[in-house]
Amino acid sequence: MANSSGGVYGRPRKPNGDDEGGSTPPERPRDGGRTSGRASVSGSRPGSSRGSYRSGSSRPGGGRGGSGGNGSSRPPAGGTGGTYGQPKRKIKPRWGRIALVLGGLALVVALLIGGGVWLYGVNLNSKLQKTDPFSSIVGDRPLKTVDGAMNILLVGSDSRDPDTDMSQASSWRADTIVVVHISADHQHAYLVSIPRDLYVYIPKTPGAQYGDTYAKINASFAWGGLPMAVQTVENYSGVRIDHVVSIDFGGLKEVVDALGGVDMYVDRTIKSIHKPFRTFQKGNRHFDGAEALDYVRQRKQFPDGDFARMRHQQALLKAMLDKATSAGVMANPGKLNAFLQTLTKAVTVDKDFALTDMVLQFRSMSSDKLTFLTSPNLGSATRDGESVVLSDKTKALALYDAMAKDTMEAYVTANATSSPSAS
Repeated sequence: MANSSGGVYGRPRKPNGDDEGGSTPPERPRDGGRTSGRASVSGSRPGSSRGSYRSGSSRPGGGRGGSGGNGSSRPPAGGTGGTYGQPKRKIKPRWGRIALVLGGLALVVALLIGGGVWLYGVNLNSKLQKTDPFSSIVGDRPLKTVDGAMNILLVGSDSRDPDTDMSQASSWRADTIVVVHISADHQHAYLVSIPRDLYVYIPKTPGAQYGDTYAKINASFAWGGLPMAVQTVENYSGVRIDHVVSIDFGGLKEVVDALGGVDMYVDRTIKSIHKPFRTFQKGNRHFDGAEALDYVRQRKQFPDGDFARMRHQQALLKAMLDKATSAGVMANPGKLNAFLQTLTKAVTVDKDFALTDMVLQFRSMSSDKLTFLTSPNLGSATRDGESVVLSDKTKALALYDAMAKDTMEAYVTANATSSPSAS
């Protein structure tokens, strides 16, 4: 764009003087006749000397104009100083482009990490031993009344054989039967221990040799594996079971060791009836896997027998959860992986159970969010020459109705105690 003095900003003048205004050619510099090839910025009028800088001449921006004219300096090309000695233009960083590149890199890293975690989860779940404990259930099952709430049947087997098929009848019986109710908001869990000698009706499932009779509830596992155990618990409680987890005592030992042991309180000094006949002194104690397994199997040394064993089993579950959710495990990838890998070898689950989903959903659930209960009962009695535990049907109905309706918090406040007892 031409200005009033005839120059064009940022463009060299033509040496033959054919620019606007008919100006004369610029003087040749003293460097041997070579022109600078740069634009004149002196602001002189036509006919004045312009174009080259001589010794002692004023440079643009120095406060003096060129020879002739009004003495004002024309703004240099680009709006800054003159050609020689012109300050370098600052290159502003393109923050938008930088942010875009960094954002893209962050997304790639996140996808790689997310993909790695997903693959790890898939691999972990593929190692679980799975069965279908619901396939052979006949008749109407209890309805699921509250979305989000979850009921898990936890069965502890006295099997010592890690290859035992939990879906089939066997000579092994269930030493531990716990219905775990998780509230719809996934903030609380209620673990209801069912006495293994509870006298209940056991329905007959397809292919089972026994059933359709009253017996101790743990017989259902021996007669028909997990399918019969699930149907028996559902029939007794009226609560729909969503998932099943079975763990044998040998696997339990390995899981405790993978956690680095657990801490429990021994409520009275006893001597084990199993080799190597350990003595458990009253007080706080750290247990490794073998010691924990030995301790929670003891019952004959306690006045309340199997109810004491249920208390100790609950204490072990609490201690394991405390350790599994502690910073020492959750913040240590090596320990966490060892725990999860060992857990996959120790349990048998239903075909829809996903270990990684459970870990993610309940990773923030600490032991103070657990409430331990026992299925209401009338204590011991004799049936057909056997010592059994009789159900308190009225109180049991209230408990399991609260479980089905997800009103366990109100039930606990109004009725329950947290320790298993024969009452």
